Amino acid sequence: MSTQTRLNLDITRLQLKEMKVRRHRRNVGFQWCYFSFVALLSLAGFQSACRQRRRPLYAVIPKAQAHIYWQAIHAGALKAALEANVDIIWNGPATESDYAGQIAITEDFISRHVDGIEIAPTDRDALVNAIRRARDAQIPLTVIDSGANTEDYVSFVATDNYGGGVIAARRLAEILKGHGNVAVIALLPGSGSTTAREEGFKNTIAKEFPKVKIVAFQYGMSDRSRSLAITEDILTAYPTLDGIFASAEPGSIGAAQALKERGLVGKVKLVGFDTSASLVEDLRGGVIDSLVVQDPFRIGYLGLKTLIDARAGHTPPKHIDLPPTLVTLENLSQPSIRVLVSPDVEGYLH
Repeated sequence: MSTQTRLNLDITRLQLKEMKVRRHRRNVGFQWCYFSFVALLSLAGFQSACRQRRRPLYAVIPKAQAHIYWQAIHAGALKAALEANVDIIWNGPATESDYAGQIAITEDFISRHVDGIEIAPTDRDALVNAIRRARDAQIPLTVIDSGANTEDYVSFVATDNYGGGVIAARRLAEILKGHGNVAVIALLPGSGSTTAREEGFKNTIAKEFPKVKIVAFQYGMSDRSRSLAITEDILTAYPTLDGIFASAEPGSIGAAQALKERGLVGKVKLVGFDTSASLVEDLRGGVIDSLVVQDPFRIGYLGLKTLIDARAGHTPPKHIDLPPTLVTLENLSQPSIRVLVSPDVEGYLH
């Protein structure tokens, strides 16, 4: 082999070796960058998880989600959460009659060991065991809106529902001039809040207005369409009916629609409970005489605040009763009434 040929071979070997070295360096560099990137992601995830664990998390469980009343509860809880720099999870069943669904949601939050639970029980008895399990898991729980047959809670925040029924009875008797036949469109059996309203109405009529007779009492099962149907049935069965009391938003909407469809606006007096855009419109239009209105925004707010206070070592009141308000066409334009009938729901939910 010539000298030149050996020289060429040596050059080729050197070039191949150099290429291998460069390739190795590139691989090492890539691996270093890759593992550094993964390490940074892992560190960021770890730090994020730590931050999430340090920030308290509360569950808010309504009876249902569709009605404006529950949306206002949600907005109030969000306001309290923002003020306290905590997080909330909002989840509830699709309908107020889904007791099993609400129990399952509650059990899930207990398993996740949230820092507190704010709940509006769909039924006074059905949620008792779930509430006790929250206590056993050392998760503070506040009951809102409707009572449960247990004392295993931090606070009970609700409207004076019995008093609301009393207000409705006196208003309906007043506009009927103390005599006439009336019907009650109730919500559903077992609901603590509406049962109290219905009892307040019935007892007040019986004690104070002997010439006013309750001739029909039926449940709309928290459904507008069903409330419409049973109101129409009552109007058919009692063609001389003078008045109606509807104990919640779905019944108020259904009864108002029935009066419009039957051409009985102004002839049959309607006192409803709760508020919504359509109910306020019917109040303005004379379909509804008056509405007994709650403050769900404040209920949601105070419900979460009692849990936050309990976590801080304070002892909130065992019971917080909020007064209901009678809304009529005459006082509808007052600022204090406008806040009740049109709470700032959108501002917090969106």
